[in-house]
Amino acid sequence: MQENNKEQELDINQLMKIRREKLQEMQEAGKDPFEITKFNRTNTAGEIKNNYEKYEQKDVTVCGRIIAKRIMGKASFCTIQDCDERIQSYVSINDLGEEAYKAFKTWDIGDIIGITGFVFKTRTEEISVHAKEVTLLSKSLRPLPEKFHGLKDPDLRYRQRYTDLIVNPEVKEAFILRSKIISEVRKILEEKGYLEVETPILNTISGGATARPFITHHNALDINMYLRIALELNLKRLIVGGFDKVYEIGRVFRNEGMDIRHNPEFTMLELYAAYQDYHDMMNITEEIFSRTAKEVLGTTKINYQGQDIDLTPNWKRITMIDSIKEVTGIDFNEIQTDEEAVALAKEKNIEIPDKTKETRGDIISLFFDEYVEKTLIQPTFIYDYPVEISPLAKRSKKDPRLTERFEVFIGGREYGNAFSELNDPIDQYERFKKQVEAREAGDDEAGMMDEDYIQALEIGLPPTGGLGIGIDRLIMLLTDATSIRDVLLFPTMKPLNNA
Repeated sequence: MQENNKEQELDINQLMKIRREKLQEMQEAGKDPFEITKFNRTNTAGEIKNNYEKYEQKDVTVCGRIIAKRIMGKASFCTIQDCDERIQSYVSINDLGEEAYKAFKTWDIGDIIGITGFVFKTRTEEISVHAKEVTLLSKSLRPLPEKFHGLKDPDLRYRQRYTDLIVNPEVKEAFILRSKIISEVRKILEEKGYLEVETPILNTISGGATARPFITHHNALDINMYLRIALELNLKRLIVGGFDKVYEIGRVFRNEGMDIRHNPEFTMLELYAAYQDYHDMMNITEEIFSRTAKEVLGTTKINYQGQDIDLTPNWKRITMIDSIKEVTGIDFNEIQTDEEAVALAKEKNIEIPDKTKETRGDIISLFFDEYVEKTLIQPTFIYDYPVEISPLAKRSKKDPRLTERFEVFIGGREYGNAFSELNDPIDQYERFKKQVEAREAGDDEAGMMDEDYIQALEIGLPPTGGLGIGIDRLIMLLTDATSIRDVLLFPTMKPLNNA
């Protein structure tokens, strides 16, 4: 295997040497393609192929990367790929002249060229451009992988996304959909009066979620700072300041493991609305998912990884405790103490991470994770979460051990998290204190004390509903992507060992 790799590397090096020699010859002849600064393209390949009747026999100028060539003596065909399509060109010595045609024949797969000519159809009915003039715009010095038969190794695809986009055009479609999805989400929120804002990525306190942060150092201030793990606390400060509806779509960073659903940096949507609660957040969640699917895909009925899913509104809504009872028959309304809950967990072989999690609320969460989450295929709101796992949510008026919080599940995965926001500064301070205690006991995902946020609550936060949706997971759902890396242009990758 190592010998084959060495031979392949040798072949690439030889090909690169030949391409550099071609470039040097052009430069010495005063025809350096890298000196070209602009090229006046009139049309893309997609425009021409989608409107053939409009362009038939008309002169056009197209440009793109050579992905195929057939040299046939005094006439040749080449195919170029631009931003949206591929198009063939007929190139002949009679149209270009001997010198230009001779130069064209030396150009390589991967080179970027411009073509001016008229549009026609070949005998096989393929829409093409009959070239009158061809221009080399950029020389490709490194061959495309596998002689352009496709870049298949996922690891290499993610590392070299620029190559992946060239040799696997369907990949580009997923990222075009990503842009359309985010644009539609913005449109929905702006229609509802939400103001898009930006909040700091660097913070002196890690807060707004339970997650291990990335730590960096600010040299001028000589202090450690944290990359944000959530957008929440600063957005709620803006509600205190008088904005009634705000949202942000931005990168957040969590120093945790990586798998098909998790990347250390990812995109979150968080929105907050004064004078609303978590039931209002359920309604807007349904609308964001269903309207975006309808607008981008043309339907609210999708198939994700072999599962038929209906995103049409009126999703199921059930409390966490009732969902556990529905699946297992166990009713936590009948379990009143921490000791009873821990005993039940041990009886059912539910692993408790550490002593700080030996509470009724934490055990309820562990039972849900173990038994229920994987069963939630159709869109479902799970609501009324234990206070122990919801430090920023308002307590339930029905049961102060619970909070007005929900998460939305589709296809057995969580896609969003929302609260009736806690606006009692005294209660919030006590919950922050419990987070600090957990942190001091060794839980490096627990939150920190944020005195300034407490001050903001003391100024007064109106009743507020808040929602967070993982944008990457939404895009995975609507593009039927298996891994989060398939919807991130540049996912985090372990550096290659070049030693």
